[in-house]
Amino acid sequence: MAEKKNEPLDPTTMSRRRQILETYRMSKQVDPALTWWMLGSFLVFGAIGFGIFMLLPGDNLFTTIMAAIGGVMVGFLALMIVFSRRAQKAAYARLEGQAGGGARALTMLRRGWTVEEVVAFTRQQDMVHRVVGPPGIVLVGEGNASRLKPLMTSERKKHERVAADYPVHEVIVGTGEGEVPLPKLVRHLQKMGRKVKPAEITELRGRLRALDAQRPKVPLPKGPVPTSMKGMRGNLRGR
Repeated sequence: MAEKKNEPLDPTTMSRRRQILETYRMSKQVDPALTWWMLGSFLVFGAIGFGIFMLLPGDNLFTTIMAAIGGVMVGFLALMIVFSRRAQKAAYARLEGQAGGGARALTMLRRGWTVEEVVAFTRQQDMVHRVVGPPGIVLVGEGNASRLKPLMTSERKKHERVAADYPVHEVIVGTGEGEVPLPKLVRHLQKMGRKVKPAEITELRGRLRALDAQRPKVPLPKGPVPTSMKGMRGNLRGR
């Protein structure tokens, strides 16, 4: 029974309500002030919303009722926005320093992106993941930069051989010079721009299948965070 309790949760098997509760529970472990931030945002913005609605012309009783409803709605919206932002920050904090944290962060990418986890690795758990999307091919490395550079150079050459017509980018996750911090990884990839059309992305994926067929699949190490963040993307974005 103890082993089952320690197993990572899979958000894709949860109901929407359970996802929100689990996101709140895990976020509060990293951010103990989360509850107070949510309550404070509800009260402050709820009061502002109530005051704005009270300025509307009409019957006093009707205006008061509408102002109360409007204040609750505005307060709840503010609460969810604060929850979303702080939960996302907490999620990245849990992932930082963990093997495979970069791969799990990449699951936050929207439609139009394909993430292949651990296309190359070292014995020291340095990993290279591949992302295919509007910028073309992006090789994302996480681990020791000095060990990653030759590994990523090798992967770049392999990908250029099968997809010479498409751009290949390299990104290393980290806090060093020229590296991209984990919380900014998804935004960094999205800002790379559109260099490949949707139809070309489909053709590109087809070319890469031959390369992938030669690789053994390597499972990511399990940790205290969910094995996939896809089921929680809506919660973290405030939807």
